[in-house]
Amino acid sequence: MGSKNKLRRFRENETFANVVQPTREEVVDGDFYLKGNWSENFFKNNKPIVLELGCGKGEYSVGLAQAFPEKNFLGIDIKGARFWRGAKTALEEGLDNVGFLRSQIELIDLLFAEDEVDEIWITFPDPQIKYKRTKHRMTNSEFLQKYKKILKPQGLVNLKTDSEFMHGYTLGLLHGEGHEVIQANHDVYKNEYSPKEVTGIQTFYEKQYLEQGKPITYVQFRIK
Repeated sequence: MGSKNKLRRFRENETFANVVQPTREEVVDGDFYLKGNWSENFFKNNKPIVLELGCGKGEYSVGLAQAFPEKNFLGIDIKGARFWRGAKTALEEGLDNVGFLRSQIELIDLLFAEDEVDEIWITFPDPQIKYKRTKHRMTNSEFLQKYKKILKPQGLVNLKTDSEFMHGYTLGLLHGEGHEVIQANHDVYKNEYSPKEVTGIQTFYEKQYLEQGKPITYVQFRIK
């Protein structure tokens, strides 16, 4: 994407009512105005809040919002020019139960209050295979503890990935730390019990992975 295109999208994002773009300072100072107030001040209802972390173009967040009008969805990504597409689609289709937040995932516990979130989706994250990159792996112990802080006691986490490494690493960690694995699936399209929200929504990249013959894996769990 050219820099002109990116700038245009950044400017458009600023005009979208469904996009929130706090500065890092606003979040780190611990006084982010939506923390604890997402239902009241952003969604303006009391529906359950579901996050998609690293939402990319926002296709999954929009797809979930279409499938589950009884829930609120929030796609989070640091790259605003990417989720511009999802935000624009949501506005064009009049979807008032989905929004987008431009921020870093590691600040998640500063963006939401304790017990504010019902569910988390992590869709096709970078597996960060190199050892030096493990601190950025979105299902490592540190991230799990941040998710636990903001999730309700029975809150769920869903991981959908094309990376067998990420799938295996996450399962090993979950079992090792004694978390509750609800379901684990090595190939969602070959399993008749796969939830409809796992197989019914496909991102641009997922379609590419499927064309390459890559199996798509899924884990649903609760953090203890």
